[in-house]
Amino acid sequence: MIDKRAQILLKTLVERYISEGQPIGSRTLSKFSGLDLSPATIRNIMADLEEMGYIISPHTSAGRIPTPLGYRFFVDSLLTVQPLDAIEVHQLENQLHPSDPQKLIASASQLLSDLTQFAGIVMAPKRRSIAFRHIEFVNLSEKRILLILVTTDDNVQNRIIVSEKSYSASELTQAANFINQHYAGCTLEEVRSKMQVELKQLHHDMTALMAVALEAGSEAMNEGADSYVLSGERKLLHVQDLSSNMASLRRLFDAFDQKTTLLQLLDISQHAQGVQIFIGGESGRMPLEECSLVTAPYEVDGQVVGTVGVIGPTRMAYERIIPIVDVTAKLLSSALSYH
Repeated sequence: MIDKRAQILLKTLVERYISEGQPIGSRTLSKFSGLDLSPATIRNIMADLEEMGYIISPHTSAGRIPTPLGYRFFVDSLLTVQPLDAIEVHQLENQLHPSDPQKLIASASQLLSDLTQFAGIVMAPKRRSIAFRHIEFVNLSEKRILLILVTTDDNVQNRIIVSEKSYSASELTQAANFINQHYAGCTLEEVRSKMQVELKQLHHDMTALMAVALEAGSEAMNEGADSYVLSGERKLLHVQDLSSNMASLRRLFDAFDQKTTLLQLLDISQHAQGVQIFIGGESGRMPLEECSLVTAPYEVDGQVVGTVGVIGPTRMAYERIIPIVDVTAKLLSSALSYH
């Protein structure tokens, strides 16, 4: 366990390093820590912190910098978050009120980037389970069927189904009538569970068609759910800690293109309480050692539907970034729930 003096020195070291971007030496720690310690004592404590993996000496420098483990301890135990003042909150509110929810997501992402000068990211809301009003099948050609799905919120989704056998127009009408008669007003998940029991009374071929139709309908309803809006990623090109290593930057931009890694992190955040911070490679999922991701979930009508976040260097002003992400998530929740 780190004693109080070591905690104060580690906190001072991380804060000065975030502020100055240069390895921090004993003299700086003596000046800013407020502790009355001899240079020898400070060096001994620094040696202990280095042995525990919280700080390292880069190259031959006399100073030290935090490791991801050091940042983690700082963020979890030593950080003093600075709340946003009323004027900043009001500015945020004013910029998060477009009438179109999709524009709202894009605005929130751009806002996070503008406020932090890093990359802002917002995971698009997952569609909540929406009930369907009406379903229709149209024969396109042999074994190709158009599924038309109308939801209770008047959203129309079309999907082409490729079936294993051919169906006549009357068979397709019979299948659609059966679903509309028995299940209109249910979500597709509810239909699927009820049908497992009730479809035994139907012809096997029709059961196969229904299963394919439900699968296609679910895909149509969830299309675009696993996506995010990323803004300001080019700003990361101007961050000294990242731009000095082009190979690392390429890996980061590859991760942006592939999406999978970031979506996993955003999904973890969505199932957590409040602000989450992923530092460097500690999560096993961040694409870069030199990067951190600060996230917070947002809600619509009390149900968590997505995540907002900021991607930047590990050397970021966490005490400022955390409240920006937190407040943006809360304001986005309010704006989307208002719709």
